Amino acid sequence: MAAPMELSCWGGDWGLPSLHPESLTVMAYAKFSGAPLTVNTINKSWRTPKGDLPVLVSEDIVISQPAKILNFLRKQKYNADYDLSAKQGADTLAYIALLEEKLLPALLHTFWIEAENYCRVTKPWFASRIAFPLSLYLPGKMSREALNRIMLTKGGPPLYSLTEVEAQIYRDAKECLNLLSKRLGTSQFFFGDTPTTLDAFVFGFLAPIYKVCFPRVHLQEHLKQLPNLCRFCDDILTSYFRLTVSGHSPAGQDTADANLQKLTQLVNKESNLIEKMDDNLRKSPQHPPRKLTTLKLAAGGEESSPMSRLSP
Repeated sequence: MAAPMELSCWGGDWGLPSLHPESLTVMAYAKFSGAPLTVNTINKSWRTPKGDLPVLVSEDIVISQPAKILNFLRKQKYNADYDLSAKQGADTLAYIALLEEKLLPALLHTFWIEAENYCRVTKPWFASRIAFPLSLYLPGKMSREALNRIMLTKGGPPLYSLTEVEAQIYRDAKECLNLLSKRLGTSQFFFGDTPTTLDAFVFGFLAPIYKVCFPRVHLQEHLKQLPNLCRFCDDILTSYFRLTVSGHSPAGQDTADANLQKLTQLVNKESNLIEKMDDNLRKSPQHPPRKLTTLKLAAGGEESSPMSRLSP
């Protein structure tokens, strides 16, 4: 029996299983590959995060960073890329590099640097998931780390000011979205009808941009002009996370499933009871079979139906 695997990650909102792109990527890949992960989301009742999330724990093995977690899952025979050709594998690496270079800076800026988004959405949301007193400190630390990451990759010549950097990263992000939309075309997933690692990464990057209700939605507006990418996110949420396009679990789905299970059990019990009664009737000498199928005829010579007997 395989060792149990637990994934610690940021939780979700706005109809997403996680707001965190890296956490969302790993969660999607686990769904695609059938990996049986137990997901522990960060909340005030759980231990405060001390390292990068997501983190996978399996026995005495602790792994962080999406790429390393996905490699570990593949070694455990949970491989969503099993049917890919060598060229498709190379394309996967190229597109993931494109996402990290072109789209990730704009995603980080949207969440952590854009002042209105950060103050009204990002900071209060993450602070509400972190135990006091770190809830006062950690969101600011994450914002500074996001800014440092953006400036480290985009702040060199000829872009020196933050304003110049912001303009460039959004141009790059829109270009990346356009390329992804063209590559996806009318296909369900990027390599046909089955989701792979690339689909997990694209979903992890796009879904937060698509679903989170920010006051400043510059990048979201551009994404919504690419309906195939929006459909791609909606299909994954519906098919793999049991979430509707509106971003909520189907109304009463868990209750309905429980009721359906109870109804099925009841029907099976009644079916067994009917079979036993039928058995007893067939074996009973007081009730010959010929007397069990007596039919009454209506006035017109037709068999009377339950509906005709109930009619006034």
